[in-house]
Amino acid sequence: MAPKPQQKKNSGSASIKRKTNPTQKSDGQVSNFKKPKLSSNPKKTINSQNKVGSQPSKFPKKEYQKPHAEKGEVEDSKKQARLRSKELAQARKKIRKKHYTLEQELALLWEKMRRRNISKEDRSRLVGEAVKKMQGKISEIARSHIASRVLQTCVKHCTQDERNAVFTELQPHFISLASNTYAVRLVTKLLDLASKEQLAEFISSLHGHVASLLRQMVGSLVIEHAYCLGNASQKQTLLMELYSPELQLFKDLVTMKQNRLEDIISKLQLQKSSVARHMTSVLQPILEKGILAHSIVHRALLEYLDIADKFSAADVIQQLSGPSFVRIIATKDGSRLGMLCIRHGSAKDRKKIIKGMKGNVEKIASDKFGSMVLVCILSVVDDTKLVSKIIIRELEKNLKELILDQNTRRPFMQLLHPDCSRYFNQDDLVSLNLSIPSLKANASLVLYPSYCEPDDEEANEQDKDGDSDGDIQMNEGGKKDPFKRRQELLVDSGLAEKLIEICSEMAEVLLKSKYGRDVMYEVAIGGSDGILHPTLDEKLLELYEAIASIAAQPKVEAEEHILEQFHSSRTIRKLVIDCPSFATVLWEKALKGNCAVLAKGHSSKVISAFLETTDSAVKKLAVKELQPLIKSGDLSLPKPNESATDK
Repeated sequence: MAPKPQQKKNSGSASIKRKTNPTQKSDGQVSNFKKPKLSSNPKKTINSQNKVGSQPSKFPKKEYQKPHAEKGEVEDSKKQARLRSKELAQARKKIRKKHYTLEQELALLWEKMRRRNISKEDRSRLVGEAVKKMQGKISEIARSHIASRVLQTCVKHCTQDERNAVFTELQPHFISLASNTYAVRLVTKLLDLASKEQLAEFISSLHGHVASLLRQMVGSLVIEHAYCLGNASQKQTLLMELYSPELQLFKDLVTMKQNRLEDIISKLQLQKSSVARHMTSVLQPILEKGILAHSIVHRALLEYLDIADKFSAADVIQQLSGPSFVRIIATKDGSRLGMLCIRHGSAKDRKKIIKGMKGNVEKIASDKFGSMVLVCILSVVDDTKLVSKIIIRELEKNLKELILDQNTRRPFMQLLHPDCSRYFNQDDLVSLNLSIPSLKANASLVLYPSYCEPDDEEANEQDKDGDSDGDIQMNEGGKKDPFKRRQELLVDSGLAEKLIEICSEMAEVLLKSKYGRDVMYEVAIGGSDGILHPTLDEKLLELYEAIASIAAQPKVEAEEHILEQFHSSRTIRKLVIDCPSFATVLWEKALKGNCAVLAKGHSSKVISAFLETTDSAVKKLAVKELQPLIKSGDLSLPKPNESATDK
């Protein structure tokens, strides 16, 4: 091999390595340009050139120019693409849905028949046409979102014969339809329009399926609807499904007089524990899923608490206490169930119940049954600070309107005059005194920790600090003195002062109101046991003067005077008899010297009340002026056997 030629080294130039040898140009100059590396991924090269701080590429990217197209051509192509996709979607639906074409035809008929400006004859013709198209396929298309709505409209406006035909065709499929999201509304509509015989057939078809349907959010709507529409015996039949298999077998031996579960068990000589175990297995899934807005569930829970042991009853109370509590108190049985939770719940349970009402107190108070739950809270709960903070404060926001309503005035009447038969009927008073047998106060029971907190504010503070030793006897209701509880909620919270101010401001309106007059009367006399005296005597004197100033106004023919109006005249008469301070102010400011004019009409009852009162000082004020009117026959006194106060 020939030897390699040796390279000559320049004495004036430094030696350079091969890797860093610059490129030589033809003219002998050295160039520093390096050829860029080509990546297999073109996106990677573009991204690396666009990094922040990188030098711009010496090879600029050529922009891709799309071929020019006319605007009309682009729109036509988009329209054609939409039409093709729509046709494909319809083709898929035809394959997937058996009655797709029929549903489209029914939808067109539905758009016409549900218009408001259509005549009855045209609507009847369209409904008949739709029913004829659906005949034989009603049970299949009832599960469709569109067809179910068409069926509802048809059932509403069709003839009785057509409705009977639809009912007959759907009857074998009621259980499966009751579980369908779309068909459930059709089933409830059929029940609303069903005859007594059809309703009885539907309820009999539910045999063996009531418990399973109640565990479903959709199916429970059908059971509740049938329960509300049924008579007493039909309701009892549906409830029997939740009790036990033995009761279902021997339900014919039970009469309607024995409608309570405990009476039925004793009649059939069954074991209470076995019935309680079966009801636990039925009701527990319903409680866990939160399906608590139905009256049939409320009734079943009431019957269950009547036979349950102390641990099971305490567990139910604990599950009902909380945000779900508001959903159960809108029915009669639900209201009673709520009051049992308040009476027998622990301090923590009551706290959760009251906090769950936050923001809904006024709505609850406006309900006939919900207002009784608020009455129970004001009568039982010892934590008056929490009750004042949430319930009293929300009631104060709209106080002027609340005291004029029959239901919303109940909490105020309970604080002013507790358990008064004039403001609460016998059924309300019975509900307030209900109790759970296994959780009565006289039963010596020690419950698990969540039911062992003391039921007063001091014990709550101990529980927060960790000083409570737990295991105490659980008492029914609160421990605090009822008068002290009322005073803290009514007087110390500032509610009484606001009530007096509003009564002074709206004196004439309240006195003439059917329900507001009762609030005015109780406030003016100072409440039961004189709870507003002597703290608010000055405010009450201002109220008396406000009423007297209205009574002193002269009579106007266009308006009915306050002493002549039906409600106000009777209320003022009762105040004269029961409140000597008011009678004195009224006589001095309004009646003195005017008795001859006022001795006629309803106002004569107010004047004669000064002679009926038992207060000698009030009698002495009026006897001198009224005696001549009695002798002349212008003023007549009531008979001795008549009541001194109007009921």
